[in-house]
Amino acid sequence: MYFEQKGIHPLELMDAKKEKIDREMAWELIQTRPMVYIGKGKKLLSLEPDESYKEEILKAVMGRSGNLRAPAIKTKNAFFIGYNETIYGALDMTRK
Repeated sequence: MYFEQKGIHPLELMDAKKEKIDREMAWELIQTRPMVYIGKGKKLLSLEPDESYKEEILKAVMGRSGNLRAPAIKTKNAFFIGYNETIYGALDMTRK
């Protein structure tokens, strides 16, 4: 699957339901990685987190409550937000 092929392992796991992360904090976190992948069901959005995509990214990653959607996983090279069966089925959830 995708993560196994790419050798991606999460460095940090965040529970966005327990750790409240507002719009500005979410943008700061997302910008720490060169890519953001946003999953919702079978759909997957992948973008570079630069200012030209800021509103599109924030609209996709923020929940109705104004909090970052869960799950949110930060790896060495990317940020994964939301649920996508293909991605999370292949993710090695062990911390390194």
